[in-house]
Amino acid sequence: MGQELGAQYTQVRQHSLALVAPLEPEDLCLQGMADASPPKWHLGHTTWFFEQFLLRPQQDAGVALGYTPAPAAWNFLFNSYYDAVGARHPRPQRGLLSRPALAEVLAWRQRVDGAVLALLAQLEPGDPRLELVELGLQHEQQHQELLLMDLLDGFSRNPLEPAYAPQPEDAYRRAVPDGAEAQAPVWLQHGGGLVEIGHPEGAGGPESPAGSFHFDNEAPRHRQWLEPFALSSRLVSNGDFEAFIADGGYRRPELWMSEGWAEVQARGWQGPRYWRDGEEFSLAGRQPRRAELPVRHLSWFEADAYARWAGARLPSEAEWELLAPQLEQAFGVLWQWTASPYRPYPGFAPAAGAVGEYNGKFMSSQMVLRGSCFLTPAGHARPTYRNFYPPASRWMAAGLRLAQELP
Repeated sequence: MGQELGAQYTQVRQHSLALVAPLEPEDLCLQGMADASPPKWHLGHTTWFFEQFLLRPQQDAGVALGYTPAPAAWNFLFNSYYDAVGARHPRPQRGLLSRPALAEVLAWRQRVDGAVLALLAQLEPGDPRLELVELGLQHEQQHQELLLMDLLDGFSRNPLEPAYAPQPEDAYRRAVPDGAEAQAPVWLQHGGGLVEIGHPEGAGGPESPAGSFHFDNEAPRHRQWLEPFALSSRLVSNGDFEAFIADGGYRRPELWMSEGWAEVQARGWQGPRYWRDGEEFSLAGRQPRRAELPVRHLSWFEADAYARWAGARLPSEAEWELLAPQLEQAFGVLWQWTASPYRPYPGFAPAAGAVGEYNGKFMSSQMVLRGSCFLTPAGHARPTYRNFYPPASRWMAAGLRLAQELP
């Protein structure tokens, strides 16, 4: 088990370095807004996670790792939101951290990697530290996706409209092959009733084998009552959303939640986050906007307003999870907003210790997204995954699919 996890550890950690390889040194401290983080900070924080929660406790317990921790001040720099660990540098000011230099951060990553791999070689199956390493890897994969979304926000603010690389955009554009038109959606029906959702936590099943990883917010598996409903087989497209805009979608307060309408007025929204005339800005730079591709970079407020305009609604996360195996573009295209507030499942209990702050403390003022997006690392998606963001956020790769009631 330790050897297998060691190979996975190496692959995930190397992928983070591959993501920053196309960047210039000046890009590594780029922070376009308070909600984003610079690439260098992502590299440091994911390393801090392994040091703080895995290596330091081992050293405190007298385990010889031959490893010297980073300077104590780095804990302040690279802690994200773990209040139980201590104070931290303000998130909106992460772009000011020109030091430590990138070379120091990379050398630190290398030292941490050596110590973690040495520890893994000593662990037997069933050791709880293996689960902690797995959590750290899943955490790093989340930051790999965030790194690219944050970078897109930063690059979008540069008048030169710099491009990162074509490859991520290629994955999004494969959602609809070149030359193909968006197919008319099919309404997939479900009779409702008493259903079960959530990760089975070792109960088995074709989509979630025993022992598979899940975050604590995906459990426990529980029952919900659903009325009959239907979901659109595909995501809402750019062309669909253009019709909403042409019909005055951003000028009609009756379509919007009050808070959402206030955002429209305050921020001057007139279209999705990166639309520019007939084009859109992307990690590949400015690109032609294809009408048949799924619309992206929408806030929950925009998704909800569009659904109301279309005479439909957003799906609940339970509805989405039940029909996920039948949905087109369910994974690897765009995260999909749901109508569900981010709240704990019945019987939810956060993990003990500081890692218990990972998800539970954010279960207010946020909405759930399901699926995954074209920036999500391979192997990181699953039907029970619960992503979450505040409803006004729209720098993420998020879109929507429609739902409707059935008689």
